[in-house]
Amino acid sequence: MVADPPIHELHFDDAPSVDDVPGPKSTRLLEKQQRIDSSAVSYPEDIPIAFDSGKGATVRDADGNTFIDMFAGIGVLNVGHSNPYVLEAVHEQTDKFVHTVDFPTEARLDLIEKLDEIAPAGLRGNNRVVFGGPTGSDAIEASIKLAKYNTEGTGLVAFRGAYHGATSGAMSLTGNKKFKGDYSPLLPDVVHAPYPNTVEMGKGPQEAVDHCLEEVKAIFEDPYGGLANPAGIFVEPIQGEGGVVTPPKGFLKGLRDIADDNDVPLVFDEIQSGLGRSGKWWASEWYGVTPDVMTSAKALGGTGFPLSATIYHEDLDTWGSGDHAGTYRGHVVGMRAGTRAIEYIQEHDLLAHARDLGQYIRGRLSEVAEDNPRIVDVRGKGLFIGAEFVDAEGNPDGEAADALQQYCFERGVLVWKAGRHGNILRLLPPLVLTHDLAETALDVITDGIEAVTAETQRV
Repeated sequence: MVADPPIHELHFDDAPSVDDVPGPKSTRLLEKQQRIDSSAVSYPEDIPIAFDSGKGATVRDADGNTFIDMFAGIGVLNVGHSNPYVLEAVHEQTDKFVHTVDFPTEARLDLIEKLDEIAPAGLRGNNRVVFGGPTGSDAIEASIKLAKYNTEGTGLVAFRGAYHGATSGAMSLTGNKKFKGDYSPLLPDVVHAPYPNTVEMGKGPQEAVDHCLEEVKAIFEDPYGGLANPAGIFVEPIQGEGGVVTPPKGFLKGLRDIADDNDVPLVFDEIQSGLGRSGKWWASEWYGVTPDVMTSAKALGGTGFPLSATIYHEDLDTWGSGDHAGTYRGHVVGMRAGTRAIEYIQEHDLLAHARDLGQYIRGRLSEVAEDNPRIVDVRGKGLFIGAEFVDAEGNPDGEAADALQQYCFERGVLVWKAGRHGNILRLLPPLVLTHDLAETALDVITDGIEAVTAETQRV
């Protein structure tokens, strides 16, 4: 079947087209949400918008304003909003059957085979997939259980700047102390090692890698390293919430060696970085390193359906029947959507498109950075891009990132932020973003950078 339509036919034609925002309908819905929804709601605090519809890399709000979407539901909508090729299968499956727990269906088995087809070379043909629950956190919980089950260890090694989810185990691995501070104690025996963020550390690439690997090695091999019974190493090949931190060459390879030397599984969290986001199926492929266990979610549900999976080497498939479970491990609609999304990426060569378009976007941002000392780094791979802001004294400048987000919103471009200090412009557009839309969005973003940094510098 031909995976139509081509990417240039997916979007609203009038994006961006914005009057005063938020408009009256959005305002009414936002106010109603404040009255009846949870106080934990956070995203509308940054972008006050009420969505109505989406097509490709564009969205429309309740007042008819149309935006270019440069964050795709935080990396969920890799093949765009309401992709017709995906939705065709969704409608067909929804009319037929929706929920199966873990009984076999063609939808389930097709997705497992498709994931094997695109798995990293070291896992292709010798892996197993477990579906547990609908969120990325569920996949992380499964990977923690799998590591402990196979090693009989309890200790987990994670990294500073990491984000792995909001459930207890995933939060234990997450680095953000404020995020998890009210819920402690969490899992015991979790140690956070430094991640080679060269800007944060003020070190060159090799020096940063050497320092971080020495710290990890000491956790395992120093008699006073502090972790008595290690079970695994958990790492994002590219940190997302931590600020789109792309580790220098040699870091993941060094972790692979340490894991092998100490007979523990190496777990890659590819929830945000995977399924084409970085311009390869998995960000780890940029570094030529294969994990023992890999988590996937976000874009796995095709066009926004909640679905997660843990993919692991078949040698670790030692679980007995029912040793890992979850009510929604049979979401066949999400599974059909996931298979269709992978097919769409393949047929339209969106991995190459993400690499080429990402290079263009980073190039535009780097041109601004050359003459603007308030941007100290532009980084990323594919359409996983970050730009780091500092103030006139060189300190992290979250206010500039906030102001830029607002500037872009008012002009029809939706962007997001990241980083320990909220000072990273994070771009996660759908992989179907066209060059024309990217150029228009970057015109707004780069103008916004100049306006915002000039304004904050005067202050």
